[in-house]
Amino acid sequence: MTTLQVVRRFLLAILAIGMAGTAVELLLLKHDEGLTQLIPLVLMGLGLVTIAWHAVRPGSVSARAVRGVMLAFVTAGVAGIYLHYRANVEFQLETDPSLRGGPLLWKVLEAKVPPALAPGVMVQLGLLGFAYTYRYKER
Repeated sequence: MTTLQVVRRFLLAILAIGMAGTAVELLLLKHDEGLTQLIPLVLMGLGLVTIAWHAVRPGSVSARAVRGVMLAFVTAGVAGIYLHYRANVEFQLETDPSLRGGPLLWKVLEAKVPPALAPGVMVQLGLLGFAYTYRYKER
């Protein structure tokens, strides 16, 4: 087994553990109140199925499928950061309508519910998946 193959296996394992752990955390947090909150859960399930398919039947088609799902992860992560940020802005402005500029930004970023940057984990997992499939060629 080459060094590249070993690194790819580690990346795949880290990706699977990250997806499974994030899915469990979202379920424990009851992140299922509405369609937009279900998106990361659905993507975690789809991602696990896709990487399992690729692990069992490696090939260019399954590698492209992994890349497609990873693109969805990155897109959902960016959208999630925006949605969490907007929810925090609305809450902070309800609490203190005089907040503006830097003080509002810091209040929003420091808020615990919803954590503004938590969806960044979707971006991270997506980039990890891209790293896994980087220059992938069928054996």
